[in-house]
Amino acid sequence: MAGFLNTDWNPRDLPAGVSTRNVVLRTADGAATSGALYDPGNSRTVVCVMHPREFMACHYAIPDITGAGFAAWSQSPRSVGNDLRLEHETALFDVAAGVNFLKGQGYERIILLGNSGGASLYTFYIQQSLLDGAARIDKTPAGRKTGLCDLEMPPVDGLILMAPHPGQGALLMGCIDPSITDEHDALSVDSALDPFNPANGFVEPPATSHYPPEFVEIYRAAQRARIARLDDTARAMIATRREAKGGISLDSRKLAGHTPVLTVWRTDADLRCFDLSIDPSDRKVGTLWGRNPFNSNYGAVGFARFCTPESWLSTWSGLSSNAALGKTAPSVSIPSLVIEYTGDASTFPGTIRGIVELLATDDKTHLRIRGDHHGRALSRDEEPGRYAAGRAIAAWLSDRFDR
Repeated sequence: MAGFLNTDWNPRDLPAGVSTRNVVLRTADGAATSGALYDPGNSRTVVCVMHPREFMACHYAIPDITGAGFAAWSQSPRSVGNDLRLEHETALFDVAAGVNFLKGQGYERIILLGNSGGASLYTFYIQQSLLDGAARIDKTPAGRKTGLCDLEMPPVDGLILMAPHPGQGALLMGCIDPSITDEHDALSVDSALDPFNPANGFVEPPATSHYPPEFVEIYRAAQRARIARLDDTARAMIATRREAKGGISLDSRKLAGHTPVLTVWRTDADLRCFDLSIDPSDRKVGTLWGRNPFNSNYGAVGFARFCTPESWLSTWSGLSSNAALGKTAPSVSIPSLVIEYTGDASTFPGTIRGIVELLATDDKTHLRIRGDHHGRALSRDEEPGRYAAGRAIAAWLSDRFDR
């Protein structure tokens, strides 16, 4: 839901001589998407930045990319800041529109930079682009035809993953609160599963909590069970609507035209954010959304808070989504750079190691840089990690690709 959070990431201007061109594109399925092309002049290699729901035109790596002599393409999804109807199979049409545009502009090498949720989008694109049309995913998790079989999906030449999480569904699997007992009552709670119950090991921030291993095991299983229940609810909603189609009564026509929305409360309760001994790193107590766990977990803003059942299954379900690095990373055989921020409270060291291991390429580089999830400094007396990451990206590109 952040949408334009990215706009405050980079206070730096572009290097002198870099031109900026704003472009509006039509996707193969008829939607509109836009992008900004930053060109230092005569570059044959372009680095693409995109997130399935974030605005990336001000991404902090762009000055470093263009300063190293490479072009940069920042693309916006068809719905910025809105994951209400986000289906990743459809988002691939946005990616393909951008890649095809860049090919048409004469760029010979295309590098994808997936930051945070952009990692699962871009690795999903890579996986599907390497398949013959008939072998691509034919239906979304909700059962709708994807149309990917006929989509022109040019292959790409390199991949950069910055602060990648394992997919939005896999991310939610780790942070959804399983102690809710009634999906229609945001305050309902099973105290035996409550992550904020002192009896379970919770301690008020900024102190770190201490959850016993047996509680962690039970909690993880309950998270998975809640995701499965929400999957069942989403599929039941879709089935009801599908069965009403073709009906001639007024009620049937209304039901067929109605798109229900899931309201998913309490999605910011990853035990790792409160117990720093679980997969330890340089992070501080708190989550991506803030230090107060009650505000972020019980508040209106959060992951998957409002979504259609189709979007839930495609994007936010850790059981049903196709856009998961566990499924897509093994298809990546191109040169790859993975940048991990050591103070990240969204994706953790064990997760990053797993992603790196899954990448099939022999040319993979894993860098650990101090910073939070957005590359901000962990203390006032140090340089923001995003600057070190930008320099690392520029060096990695220069070592492998002609400008």
